[in-house]
Amino acid sequence: MQRLCLIIVALVTGMSSAFAQSRDWVPWREFGGGPSYSSPQAPRPQRARPPRAYSDDDDDDGYGSPFGAPGGQIPYRKSTTQYPAVLQGGARPEISPQAPQTVPFRHAFNQGSIVIDSSARALYYVLGNGAAYRYPISVGREGFSWRGTEKISRVAAWPDWHPPAEMRERDPRLPEVMTGGINNPLGAKALYLGNSLYRIHGTNDAKSIGYAASSGCFRMMNQHVMHLATLAGAGTTVTVLDRLPKGGAVSTAPASSTPVVTKVKRTG
Repeated sequence: MQRLCLIIVALVTGMSSAFAQSRDWVPWREFGGGPSYSSPQAPRPQRARPPRAYSDDDDDDGYGSPFGAPGGQIPYRKSTTQYPAVLQGGARPEISPQAPQTVPFRHAFNQGSIVIDSSARALYYVLGNGAAYRYPISVGREGFSWRGTEKISRVAAWPDWHPPAEMRERDPRLPEVMTGGINNPLGAKALYLGNSLYRIHGTNDAKSIGYAASSGCFRMMNQHVMHLATLAGAGTTVTVLDRLPKGGAVSTAPASSTPVVTKVKRTG
């Protein structure tokens, strides 16, 4: 009888322990739900890693996951996949425009123009009356930044991506063309700057926003570029600065209308 009692106690204890462990095992925790794991013996759920969308752009050599402190550089990394000559960009979902924060803007730029503060990783659309929309962006890496004034020459929805010859020389595994779509690094909309290779465009890589991640283009969240495109079109002036003065000081656009580009050719 004593032995039977001991067996029953052991079974109850084991069931309690198992229940405590199962309570810690939450299969959707990696998606942001459930408590943290408190038992070192609790099994951790495994899930398949989704296919990675290609995250380069016409002027960008990086794969765009954040590196270092916010606002820092995302380093160059070559493709690890040999892509076909024509790469499909995937579906083209409906993306609703989303307005960014409205902020004070006391600088002498015309209403309806765009001002880019490269150091702050911010694009301003000037509303007038001392206010502007402020969009978070990513900018060119060190050695690939530029400053000056351009005008938007055209706007394209779900643009195709054509890696330039210099980029394909550095990384021969890149496709010759990638059709527009959700996996395309140019995103849902692109605003082309004059006759240059530079653009303001959406991105399929939200983690790169706020960093120096490209070779001269300016990336925005897809919903933000959709909003900007409702305000800015062909003929809109875009001024790119190293930085805006602090404290509400008045600043004006550079006298030159030609971009001053500081770009170095890299290998490897």
